[in-house]
Amino acid sequence: MGRSHGAILGKSVTDLSTIGTVPARGPRRLSALQGLRRGATRVRLSLAAGLRADEPVTLALAATLALSFYFMVLPGVDLAVSALFFSAEGFALAQDPLLRALRKSSSGVLGLMLVGLIGEMAIGLWRGRGRIRGYARRAAVLVAGLALGSGLLVNGLLKSLWGRARPIQIEGFGGDAEFTAAWRISDNCADNCSFVSGEASSAAWMVAVVVLMVPAEHRRWALPLVIAYATALSLNRLAFGGHFLSDVLLSWALTGLVLAVLHRLTLTCPRTARRMRRARRTAVVATAG
Repeated sequence: MGRSHGAILGKSVTDLSTIGTVPARGPRRLSALQGLRRGATRVRLSLAAGLRADEPVTLALAATLALSFYFMVLPGVDLAVSALFFSAEGFALAQDPLLRALRKSSSGVLGLMLVGLIGEMAIGLWRGRGRIRGYARRAAVLVAGLALGSGLLVNGLLKSLWGRARPIQIEGFGGDAEFTAAWRISDNCADNCSFVSGEASSAAWMVAVVVLMVPAEHRRWALPLVIAYATALSLNRLAFGGHFLSDVLLSWALTGLVLAVLHRLTLTCPRTARRMRRARRTAVVATAG
């Protein structure tokens, strides 16, 4: 971190540390206010620190913008890729028993991961006497990422409001709906539509679980396996005629962006704050000496 960033962060932490104590009006209200104060601290630290080119937030945002531009300028790529899986029998691979079993397996894998994360959070709360630290904090970030990314953004907002028909529903592949490019809002689909892929979002989340929760010595073999599994789950949706390529790739990028933002605010910023506090204490001791 450069000297200018360190000065800005130091001022942010110092300013926040001088906020007056909130009068206690019951433990619940006090706890909520303290939580809001910590959240405000993290946001201010995050903004003050700026973004480096190699940070996950920057990379995920760049991927989202680049993919959006590409598929909006070249929408025919979606049709060309889906056509690779289409024949006179339609999307015949949708009836393949192995591919159907692969798709079905995702619910069980996701459920096991979610139960494990919730268990890690519960153990962390018990050991930390109400405070989440270490791997329990990482688990909380992942659970929030699943709720906000796959749940709210992908399934709650985009799939419900954008109205993009699935490949199997459009005229070129045996349906009666009109093809629309990525990010173009239409009325070709009323519910549970194509843009973006919910299953691809969940698959990307599974990769994040391994990245954050698996120790480094085991991650070198676990990460390639989960990436291969997540890729197979996502591309399976193309073979079934359930999604376009842009639905899958943008779902990965958007899910990664949500997780990266949560990671920065919840995990990275507290570490930055601790470093700044230690630096201030060292400076005070040096001055006093």
